[in-house]
Amino acid sequence: MSSWLEGRVVARRGWTETLVSLTVDAPALTFQAGQFARLALPAPAGSPEPMVGRPYSFVNPPEAPQHEFLFVVVPGGPLSPRLAALDAGDAIWLGPRANGFFCVSEVPEAGTLWCLSTGTGLGPFLSILRTADPWSRFGRVVLVHAVRVAAELVYRDAIDGVLRDRAGAFTYVPVVSRETHAGALSGRIPALIADGRLEARAGAALNAADAHAMLCGNPAMVDDVQAVLATRGMRRHRRREPGHITVETYW
Repeated sequence: MSSWLEGRVVARRGWTETLVSLTVDAPALTFQAGQFARLALPAPAGSPEPMVGRPYSFVNPPEAPQHEFLFVVVPGGPLSPRLAALDAGDAIWLGPRANGFFCVSEVPEAGTLWCLSTGTGLGPFLSILRTADPWSRFGRVVLVHAVRVAAELVYRDAIDGVLRDRAGAFTYVPVVSRETHAGALSGRIPALIADGRLEARAGAALNAADAHAMLCGNPAMVDDVQAVLATRGMRRHRRREPGHITVETYW
């Protein structure tokens, strides 16, 4: 286990039966907002590898004293049910280095930064939005969080904190697809973009002239939103070919 950092669970929160967050004390691990860590637990006896590890994005900003991770419990999965069973004081292991390029430093400046997420894809955006970087590089930031049911609209305290701190520069748009919820749009993000409802709610344009879209969530959302944005002349951003869309598949 020498290639892993041993940490301790500080707190566990069950948002729903299948949506859980862990707060972890592991001060030796540094990262950039938007990156992910590998969480791990010892593998069962007889396994070919000593540890079972999976990538999970940081929810906390880099300067926070403890790390936080949001994940879905996959029934029968090799790791997430065991992580969900941890409690304060239990040991947990993290990879020695953070990884990933889903960071604002990789994104070209624009008038509006659109942060489009589904489910646990909200996590890296909460890390990013609680740093100074997006506010120094974009005139406005719009966070869209799409879920199936309203109980999955998590971290409202953190989001409300950004709304207070960045009044006038930040807009939050919740989206719920399987029930009606006051204050939330109904449907899926791709359709809300296509028919103009998302931009109308946010009061900002989502186009190639003045916006950059960061997409984080399930593959269907990521693929479908890219297809809709392509009709507006927006293309995937790459270092050698600057564009308007940055993606991370995470759910």
